[in-house]
Amino acid sequence: MEGHLTVGRVAELAGVTVRTLHHYDAIGLLPPSMRTAAGHRAYSADDVERLREVLAYRRLGFGLGEIANLVHDPATDAVAHLRRLRNLLRAQRDRAAAMVTAIDRELEARAMGIRTTPEEQLRVFGAQLYDTIGSAYPATRRTEPRIAARIWAALGDARTVLNVGAGTGSYEPPDRAVTAVEPSAVMRAQRPAGAAPCVAARAENLPFEDQSFDVAMAVSTVHHWPDPIAGLQEMRRVARRVVVFTYDADNTGWRERFWLTRDYLPEFADLLVGWPSMADLTRAIGGRAEPVLVPWDCTDGFFEAYWRRPEAYLEEHVRRAVSVWTRVGPQAEQRAVSALREDLSSGRWATRNRDLVALDAAELGLRLLTA
Repeated sequence: MEGHLTVGRVAELAGVTVRTLHHYDAIGLLPPSMRTAAGHRAYSADDVERLREVLAYRRLGFGLGEIANLVHDPATDAVAHLRRLRNLLRAQRDRAAAMVTAIDRELEARAMGIRTTPEEQLRVFGAQLYDTIGSAYPATRRTEPRIAARIWAALGDARTVLNVGAGTGSYEPPDRAVTAVEPSAVMRAQRPAGAAPCVAARAENLPFEDQSFDVAMAVSTVHHWPDPIAGLQEMRRVARRVVVFTYDADNTGWRERFWLTRDYLPEFADLLVGWPSMADLTRAIGGRAEPVLVPWDCTDGFFEAYWRRPEAYLEEHVRRAVSVWTRVGPQAEQRAVSALREDLSSGRWATRNRDLVALDAAELGLRLLTA
């Protein structure tokens, strides 16, 4: 038992209850490495290090399911966790500082009898979507190698690559000179050590000269841009080649084939209102579109990824890393999840979707645009 701490001592040092540590043990989040002869929990230095990570992610607002995926990731060591936590805390600090500054300005204006406009008042709190959902990304969002192979093949012999809307860096080719563009501080903070340099900018106004790069790429991001056409045209301006991974919003057939949008979440169609057609998107870059099938065991947890694993959509941490659920709102989300849970329990889902079991990949409207 030398070098181990009792559960009471660990709780005292960490500022949590013994009951909390018992719960972490019970759910497999933090089982202690040893027990005393009397059966009491005893924590090693490695256990304490893991607890520090758990508590830090918890205080940043992560759910226990998300934290479990993060701390049990064998590809992330203690140093990587510390770097990620530091970046997340700095981003949180920067957002809080910006909000304080904005509130101070409004207080000064009101002291002079000036009333700010509704737009200005809401702008103080109107975080970008990725600032809302971005902290959940590390739990389930990562590079899917089969989709990455399609994207990287489309890059051709390009040596310099601009990744627009780069997020945390998934799908950035490891063998090219990459420059990333990402407007969200939360997403930038989660880029791993050694990732490509990242510029804080928007797709619609790229801070680069014409034809600065061999290729500009954008992966699962165009649907978040305020002006997708302008962003694609900017990509075309700064690069000799363009590669975009997105989805076809004007093809109703695939929406009906995907059981989640067809049977449980009709509100998804509302998100596509006003979205440019595939013809408009390809015209903006002067290119063509090809379908990209989603493998049944897709490792990147985007919206369509779990089409043959429906139980995944019942998991909170899975949904939190997908913008669709945030955009449809909590009422639609909870109704869809409740109905899906009931159908899985009764066997209705399996009966209705029995043909999916035989498929290794599905066509769900994802497209690779190249020019």
